[in-house]
Amino acid sequence: MNQVAFAVLVRDGRVLLGRRTPQRRAYPNTWDVIGGHVEPGETIEAALVREVREEVGLTPTSFAAFGTMVEPRPAVNGPATYHIFVVDGWDGGEPVMLGDEHSELRWFTLAEARRLPDLAHPDYPDLFAAILTR
Repeated sequence: MNQVAFAVLVRDGRVLLGRRTPQRRAYPNTWDVIGGHVEPGETIEAALVREVREEVGLTPTSFAAFGTMVEPRPAVNGPATYHIFVVDGWDGGEPVMLGDEHSELRWFTLAEARRLPDLAHPDYPDLFAAILTR
């Protein structure tokens, strides 16, 4: 089973989401949190830091595990466990798009993020609600 580290970057009551590019195999053109697969021999926390740095140029400095979710369509996307971290501190200034993972980055209030019709994972509204009330 694939292990994936996801960062929910939170600042001033807002969450950073990236719109996945249309050519992505899994969840194309949907809003997603930042993160990616854990590489062999890598800890989940190390993957979190690496993925955030690779995708948006930030280095997480303050984060906490917030739970896990499973891939809702394993027959289509392969079985995976998503390890969710709330990231509320980082070095590197403002996020920037790096690579070809995303076509757009945007800060949303958690309430706005919950209402997006094109989220990558069906459990994101509940996740954002839980973060809002933490």
